[in-house]
Amino acid sequence: MAGMKGFYVGIGAIAVLGAGALVTAMVRGGPSLPSGPIQISAIEEARGFGGYAVGDPGAPVEIVEFADFECPACQQQWILVIYDVKQRLVNTGRVRYVFRDFPLDAHVNSRPAHHSAACAAEQGKFWEMHDRLFETQLEWTGRSGAERMFRGYARDLGVDLDEYDACTREGRFRGRIQASVEGGVSLGVGSTPSYLIGDRLYSGLNYDDIKAIVDSLAGAVTQ
Repeated sequence: MAGMKGFYVGIGAIAVLGAGALVTAMVRGGPSLPSGPIQISAIEEARGFGGYAVGDPGAPVEIVEFADFECPACQQQWILVIYDVKQRLVNTGRVRYVFRDFPLDAHVNSRPAHHSAACAAEQGKFWEMHDRLFETQLEWTGRSGAERMFRGYARDLGVDLDEYDACTREGRFRGRIQASVEGGVSLGVGSTPSYLIGDRLYSGLNYDDIKAIVDSLAGAVTQ
């Protein structure tokens, strides 16, 4: 009888230790984004979230980029094109630049990456997370455990992790991200990166292409 009592005590101890390990893993890794069908609420449709913008709202030209954080071409554009657009066109007041979520279903970690950026944006850290995701794209693209890495980036950027975890657990921005995708599709976006400049949609632009379009729309003198 004493032997059986010891057996059950041992089983109980293992269960407690296992539960503790599970809790520790959840604390370290953070919650995962909910799966399943995405519902776009009437409020999200009515608000029509226009993306994340930088630059003068009164700038003569607006450039809207539809991009995917897991898209290699988007990362290249960020390095080779968008930096110059911001420095030479946005910062001089000629352009307002807008980033729109357009995660592609072929990229397994894209939606979690976009949602991570949206949760960071709640705390005023969208552009910091935007840059970090592109900087580290090769580290997390197509890999398991990416959401844990995103949480680590948020922590490094000074984001409050309790609020970030709540945002992730709730899937707070899943509907808004899907609304952005559907809005892009309605405009004809089928690949990333795509740019809406004026009333035309473009893809595969370099800086000189963009500047020429901006000059023609703004009637500006070439700098």
